[in-house]
Parts: sequence; C-alpha cells; structure tokens
Amino acid sequence: MIWILQLVLAVLPGLIIIWYIHREDIYEKERWIPLFLCFVLGMLITYPVIKVQELFYGLGWKETGGFWTTILSAFVLVALTEELVKYLALLVYPYRNKFLSEPLDGIVYAIYIGMGFATLENILYAYRYDISTTIVRAITAVPAHATFAAIMGYYIGKAKFDQQGKRYTFLFRGLFMAVLLHGLYDFFVLQEIDESLMILSMVILIVSILFTLELIRELQNQSPYKKDRT
Repeated sequence: MIWILQLVLAVLPGLIIIWYIHREDIYEKERWIPLFLCFVLGMLITYPVIKVQELFYGLGWKETGGFWTTILSAFVLVALTEELVKYLALLVYPYRNKFLSEPLDGIVYAIYIGMGFATLENILYAYRYDISTTIVRAITAVPAHATFAAIMGYYIGKAKFDQQGKRYTFLFRGLFMAVLLHGLYDFFVLQEIDESLMILSMVILIVSILFTLELIRELQNQSPYKKDRT
C-alpha cells in the first residue's frame, strides 16, 4: 500500500504541471500526439543520464566534498548532463517540426520533455528511497525541472521565430540559463559549507518559478493566435 502511495506521489506532480501548462496554452492548443511523444522522449533520456552519472560516481567522482568538487558535481555532472539531453531532445523533435507554431510552444514542449524526465527520475528514486524522499522531491525537484525546462523552452521558441539574426544567441541562452539555474540550485542543495545555505536553493527555485510565470504571460500576450480569440 505504501509503495502504491509512493508511486502516485512520484507521478502526480509532473502530471499536474503538464496539465497547468496545457491550460495556459490558451490561444492554440497543441495536439496530444506530439505532446505525448515529448513526454515519452523525456522519459527515454532519463535512464541513460542516470547511468552516466552513476558511472562517474563509481569511478571516484564525488558528489560532495570541497567547494570545487561540489561545483563540478552540481554544474557539470548534474546540471549540464541533464539539461543538455533535454535541450538536444527539444531541438531534435519539436523544434524542427511545424507543430511548434509560436514561441509559447517552446515552453510547452520543453515542459513536457522535462516532466517526462522528472517523472521517471522520481519513480526510480521512489524505488530506491523512502516516501519522505518522494514527498520532498515532489515539491522541490519536479518544479525545478519544470521551471528550468520552461526557461530553456522560452529561448528555443524565440530562436525558431527570430527575424533579427539572433537565433544562435537565443539557442545558446536557452541551454546556458537552464544549466546555470540548475547548477546553482544543486550547488546549494549539495554544499556542506553551512546547512543554512540550503535555503538559497529554495530562493533560486521560487525566483525561477516567478520568472517562468512572467515569461509565459509575455508569450501569451505576443501570441499570433491571440487576435483570433478577441
């Protein structure tokens, strides 16, 4: 019974977040097939990333320790590997297709990929750890994956519809911002300098969520489909 509850808690946060972003895509709803495929794609890239991380840990790469060890672990082994595969998945599938038809869709599809990733990651964590870990991840790690993906998707959407020669600048910013925020978040979670510094991870998460909501509002207001609904 506990395992079933733990599984529900592992899956539910991601489903709530994709329900929310689907609701916020108010002017031109995306078709369910590409959305579902993006979610599945996010799940498919999760396990290889975890195995790569475990391989490095097995070779002696420490998750925590000194300042620079924690920096490398947070920014390279965790943030860069996870955000890079989500970034590549976003570019390989939705970015190249016509169903990504407005900048807001960059956020929508990025979140579906991110939530596929976070959901399978949560299930694997639920299998390994107790229910308290699952609950903590439900209110921290899953929203973190969502907001980092959304910020990445914002720049991907801007890149696809850029008409000012800034496409590659936007593409770079998408990956850079996701890795930067994810790395900062993980650094303050992992660091062993002072336990009180962990509160900064929540500050980064809350600020990132508020920033994401602002980006969504911006692209809603700029939607080319808005005039058709007014």
